[in-house]
Amino acid sequence: MRVFYTTDLHGSEVCWRKFLNAAKFYNADVLICGGDMTGKAMIPLVEDGDAYELTLSGQRQRVSRDEVSAMESQIQRKGYYPVRMTSSQVAELDADPKKVQKLFTEEMCKTVERWMQLADEKLKDSKVRLFVSPGNDDEMEIDDVIANAKRVELAEGKMIDIGGYEMISSGWANPTPWHTYREAPEEELARRMQPMLAQIKDMGRAIFNFHPPPYGTSLDEAPALDENLRPIHGGRALRHVGSTAVREAIDRHQPMLSLHGHIHEGKGITRLGKTLAINTGSAYEEGILMSAIVELDQKKGIKSYQLVNG
Repeated sequence: MRVFYTTDLHGSEVCWRKFLNAAKFYNADVLICGGDMTGKAMIPLVEDGDAYELTLSGQRQRVSRDEVSAMESQIQRKGYYPVRMTSSQVAELDADPKKVQKLFTEEMCKTVERWMQLADEKLKDSKVRLFVSPGNDDEMEIDDVIANAKRVELAEGKMIDIGGYEMISSGWANPTPWHTYREAPEEELARRMQPMLAQIKDMGRAIFNFHPPPYGTSLDEAPALDENLRPIHGGRALRHVGSTAVREAIDRHQPMLSLHGHIHEGKGITRLGKTLAINTGSAYEEGILMSAIVELDQKKGIKSYQLVNG
């Protein structure tokens, strides 16, 4: 059985489409998206006469009505949500942050629903199984959208049998400086794992699909930040920011395979005892899908593995 794993797409339209195409391209039996699939911001395209004005990557731009659809596609490729609006609508949003959050959630859910429909269409005649486990940056509202999809399976908080291998999944992470939607103290993360861990019959055939990487490894190193959340020494100073609860679960239970993301700079593969641990990293803003392919064998367990980019 061939597993194709990726994570931290952060709303990138091109990365989601590449992810779906990976089933055929890599002849994968299982697709897993490990978390943080939604975008981080909206980009208003403000109507101004016969054109639209916007700011993208710090650059103010003006596009004609004939060019606006192409610009929206460009915005989506970078992982943002384009929204056409008038100057009066912009002023209304500026005056009420709650309306901004409401609109963002609506745009996010519409995009996730469209992505689920793309998956339904792409895999409708396929036996490939596709799993999604939302990450700490993903709002709770998307869970119902994913759960209602025909071909995508919501993995969060479950033990799922995949061809004789037992996978448990959680997108919750240890606290971050950004106070995201699904983060909690390490003690709570450990409590969340317990019901799933109790269901696993054979750790030698188990897969941990936990969004944060294990603490104190090459998979969880990120640039150290100062009190203003700016990188120290130009980003050359690193520190471990992964989860101690995830590390303790791996050290204690020694699953066959452990899949992670969350730390975009933490791309790599390491061994923790009997466990093969992988963090694919992320380069979603460039439209690059950073992934892992793991070949599983009924007798050998992990037959082969590699990191792939494309």
